[in-house]
Formats: sequence, structure tokens, C-alpha cells
Amino acid sequence: MADTYSLIGGFYSKPSPPLPPFFLKTPKLPLHFPSKSMAAHFHCSSNPRPSQPSLLVFSGGTAFNGVVEELKKLTVRVAHVLPVSDDGGSTAEIVRVLGGPAVGDIRSRCLRLADESTSEALAVRRLLGHRLPINPQQAKSEWYKILEGEHSLWEGVSKPYRETIRAFLAYFQNEILRRPNESFCFSNGSIGNFFFAGARIFFQSLDAAIFLFSRVSDIPAESLVLPVISTNDRLTLGCELWDGTIIRGQNEISHPTNIIGPVDKGRSSVPALPSRIKRVFYMSSEGTNSLHEVFPTVNQAVLDQLSNVDCIVYAMGSLFTSLCPSLVLLGIGEIISSRSCPKVLLLNGSHDRETSGFSASSFVTAITDALNRTYGNSHNCLRNLPSQYINTLLVPKDGEIPIDIQSLSSQGIFDVVIVNSIHDPKVGTIFDPVSLINALGNVVSRYMRTKD
Repeated sequence: MADTYSLIGGFYSKPSPPLPPFFLKTPKLPLHFPSKSMAAHFHCSSNPRPSQPSLLVFSGGTAFNGVVEELKKLTVRVAHVLPVSDDGGSTAEIVRVLGGPAVGDIRSRCLRLADESTSEALAVRRLLGHRLPINPQQAKSEWYKILEGEHSLWEGVSKPYRETIRAFLAYFQNEILRRPNESFCFSNGSIGNFFFAGARIFFQSLDAAIFLFSRVSDIPAESLVLPVISTNDRLTLGCELWDGTIIRGQNEISHPTNIIGPVDKGRSSVPALPSRIKRVFYMSSEGTNSLHEVFPTVNQAVLDQLSNVDCIVYAMGSLFTSLCPSLVLLGIGEIISSRSCPKVLLLNGSHDRETSGFSASSFVTAITDALNRTYGNSHNCLRNLPSQYINTLLVPKDGEIPIDIQSLSSQGIFDVVIVNSIHDPKVGTIFDPVSLINALGNVVSRYMRTKD
């Protein structure tokens, strides 16, 4: 059960090209996969479930994953909006050698949404969720066993799925072999990331790759996984600190490491930032300072969903590197501020490198500044109030972020709900998934009653 501090007022293509010859024997595709435009048509023509509320969730690829399964019990009509600027882990190696956007967060969310109702669905999910060993030689050896169809991970995967998945894994391998001057390191590599990268390069479309991955993993048609920027180009995130320092790269901002391997996104011993973060922005792939700032265009599908959903959610996670990269884009703040639906912030339970010393109102200020683009190009700045972007705060019980009620009230936020929490040894206090989704469901149902 959730306890309420106070409640005042309302809520508030063309056809795909043929596969080129591979260095490895590759099965033919058993299906013809649709182009980007056809993928969009597929989602639009699916049977809606009007009895279920529709949500749009801004998040990264880690923290919110833990509640995705429970969220399905409330609704499957969810648009998951994810950044494509993560340059850590095995994603970094794919981007280094093959270029293109980072797909790790998208792959991670797709796997969480994947069907688990049959033994084959579980086998496909197990295959695409597999990571190779840390040791580079062992990783390369296991990769070839998977590629050649000889690994035990293929057990339970039927011939149509096997041929489809192997075709794109082989295409990914072929792209690596075409770059003899680059030595690809398979250490800790994600098979799902490799499949995703192969599909994206083959179709020359990130949207088509997501569509294919969604069909292979049997994600409900009403559950959308949307890159906030639909691009085939590499995107680099930068941040400006209050002392003027510029940091290049998402991983350098949040979890700096020189090790190729799993990125620890929990409570780690990374050094503190020399100053608080002022803003995040996109920069050219070779850029080193704010003079190299670029302004990518937001995915139109994200704006379309924002205009129509019943609830907008800012998920817990890395504030500046998971949430803000989606919020700073032109058009996002304009639409959110115009909506009268619930706009819910799921507050983190612990501080991290990006939010050391933050209170609840500090999170609200950072999100407001990102959506207003306060410290960006002065011609594109908005001047909306915090309450136009956030009207409800869900807070994990016993979290370490101070809940400064008076400051929140001065920001126009009065609906603050305490939600049961659990302790995670890696990251500290986190929401209890069942309690969180119940609390979110109560917020949404309260709004839905006012609509009827």
C-alpha cells in the first residue's frame, strides 16, 4: 500500500536488398521483413485495448527493467522511449568498429518485454540475452560455436527462428570481416546486440531492426520500443558542469572505466564529479567541446505517442544520462507542457555520481531545465513551470534522497506518494515492483475517472 504525504488539487522503403554472400555458410531468410514504413503501419493497425491505460515511459536500459514484468499486469499499451547514446559495455565495441547508434538499451528493454509463455519463447530469449565470456579468446571461440549453430543455446529454437537469427548474426560477422584494419573484441559481447546491429546495418534502418527484434522475441504489438532519435549515425552525448568542464561520452559522465566488460551501474567507487552537472547535449562524434554541439531531430513517433497517452512517466535511473538525453530534444517539452494528464516522476532511492547531494526538488529542477532547454540555445528555450512537466512524485520508502516537501510545494508539486521499497545489495533502496505498479495504477485510474 502507498501512503500519501498530501494531495491538493487535481493531477494532475523500399524492399530489403538481397543478402550478400557470406564468408560463412548462411541460411536463407525464411521471411521477408518489412521496411520502416511497414513497421509503423503494423503497429497502427494492431487491435487496441481501450480498457487498458496508455503510458509513455522515459527511461534508460537498466533501472526500469526490474518493473517491466509487473507493469504488463497493469497495461501492455506502453511506449518505452530510450536514448541511443550509451557508449559503455559491449555496445561501445560495436559502435567503435561498425559505427551507428548504440542499441544496448533498446535490446535490453526488448528482451524484458519478450514473450515467455512457451518453451521456444524462453529459448529465443535465452539466446538473445546471452553474453559471451570476459576472456577474449574464450568469447571468440564461443561466438563461432553460436554462429555455426553448434552451441547448446540453439536447443529449443525451431528452424524458422534459427535460420532468421543466424542470418543476421552472420551478416554482423560479415560486416566485421569487411573491416580488416579493425580488430573486434568479443569479450562480454551480447548476442542480442550482435543480432540487432546486423539487422540495423542490413535494413539501413533502426526502426526496421526494432521491428524485426520485436517480432522474433514476440513482443505484444501494443508495446512500443522507441528510440528517441531514429538514426543510423553514431550519437555522442556531452555534458557541461557548473565549473565549465566539458565531459564527452555517456559512460565517461556516469561510470568512467577503461575496462572492456560489464559496466557497473550500481553504487560503485567511481570518482565524484568535480562539479554538478549543468546540462547534457549532443555533440559531433569527433567533437570535444560545446562548440561541436549538434541538434538531432526527435523521433516523430515519440511526439505522436506523447500527444495521446494517458500518462507520462519519468522512470528512475541515471538522471542526466538516461532521462535527460530524451528530454532536451526540440518538441518534447512543448508537448508535455501542453498535456493535462498525470506526469509522474519515479524518484531514485539512492544518490549516484550524477546526483550527489540532490534532494527531490533538485531532480524536478534538472528535469524542468532539460525540458525547457534552459542552458542551451537561447532561441530554443522554454520558460514553463516545473508543475507543467511533473505533477506527481512516487518515492521509495526509506530512500536516501531527501524529500523537501516545502520546496516541492513551491514548484507546484503537491502529490507526493510514498511507495514500499526493497533493498538491493548492489544499488541500495529500490521500489518494490508490485507496490510501484499499484501506486502508478492508482494515479492513472484517478485520472481516467475524470476523463469519463
